[in-house]
Amino acid sequence: MKQAITKNKDMGDRQPFYNSYIPTDWATPKFGTVFSFLRTFSFSREQLTSEKTTEEIQNIHYGDIHATYENEILDLDVEKTIPYLKDGLINKENFDDEDFPALKDGDLIIADASEDYEGICNCVELKNVKGNKVVSGLHTFAARSDENEVAFGYKTYVLKHQQVIRELRRIATGTSVYGVSKTNLSNVHIALPPFSEQEAIAQFLNLADVTIHTTEQLIIQKGLRKKWLMQQLLSGKKRLKGFEKTKWHLKSLEEVAEFKNGKAHENVIDESGQFIVVNSKFISTEGKVFKCSNANLSPLMQDDIVMVMSDIPNGKALAKCFYINENDKYTLNQRICSIRALENTDSRFLFFILNRNVHYLSFNNGVGQTNLKKEEVLECPLLMPEKDEQTAISQVLQSADKELVLLKSKVVKLREKKKGLMQQLLTGKIRIK
Repeated sequence: MKQAITKNKDMGDRQPFYNSYIPTDWATPKFGTVFSFLRTFSFSREQLTSEKTTEEIQNIHYGDIHATYENEILDLDVEKTIPYLKDGLINKENFDDEDFPALKDGDLIIADASEDYEGICNCVELKNVKGNKVVSGLHTFAARSDENEVAFGYKTYVLKHQQVIRELRRIATGTSVYGVSKTNLSNVHIALPPFSEQEAIAQFLNLADVTIHTTEQLIIQKGLRKKWLMQQLLSGKKRLKGFEKTKWHLKSLEEVAEFKNGKAHENVIDESGQFIVVNSKFISTEGKVFKCSNANLSPLMQDDIVMVMSDIPNGKALAKCFYINENDKYTLNQRICSIRALENTDSRFLFFILNRNVHYLSFNNGVGQTNLKKEEVLECPLLMPEKDEQTAISQVLQSADKELVLLKSKVVKLREKKKGLMQQLLTGKIRIK
């Protein structure tokens, strides 16, 4: 869809709206006069499953609204991670009752609890429910409006207006968890453009979602390709040109690298510290979550590989690795080891074959905490080619990594661009003709 957009020149003759202004042809009704609430169900995570059940009843959980569903429109044809209720919790024949709160296209699902202000009243609008049996779950409000009053695809945006967000944060209650009651939400004023403009805004923002989704699908495809490349190249099943006749050798990690344990940093943590403390959380989040210290108790050098040696039963951090890319920036915490490749070993290649290596994962019995010992780390068997082939393989895999990083960065930029445009459209600063 192509729409002409223009700056709103009517800047001095707009109605007050939470101490800001909106176009004169927009309405400002209370949420509760436009939307009616439906019954929700308080099923816990333990009562849900990712596997399709016999009854096939799907449940929208507030935690997924916060963490899983990134777009405002929850398209059931696209989103395949919506959990199912375990059989026997709801009689599926109830869905034939017209008074049963089965969800349908256009219904708004709102998270009524959040651990931070950013997530207060996060919401999604359902699309392509079709014949699926779907209910609104724990810590959610389900809201439905007249289809002739709020356009399909626009309903989630009534709570995205920057002034509405400020009002929701003002009325939210709680300390560690913030919540908004139905009564308070009902009394929040929302900004509603004329219906035709709602449709135009929804379609315009949907185009942004399509672009984002297309890029995300490309990331998935590239990720699968990289996984296939790793399986083939790191096992020797697929050989790069020029190396077909050279032999691979079985070695232990002790033969190709040096090992070092980290040190406890609990007493030297400093938010303004100049060194990043490499701990389990840092590695498991790919360096996104970290603590700092002014004391470099266990210095790390460029090309060091750090690995998690301790994790809970069936955890996702055990043996996860991180590649150190510069000197004088990181300090190694306890229960994390560093591995430095010896002269005849390519450090990047070593990183790829050590990361979540099956040898280390075999020590996880699924019951108690796994704590790898130094000798268990060093005895890891590795099938390795000569160094020049190692380097060639690591370059191929690094190229695949760079491609994924660029695509992920593109998605972030697309989301930021959409967010900025959204606020311009939702406040009437930009009008769609």
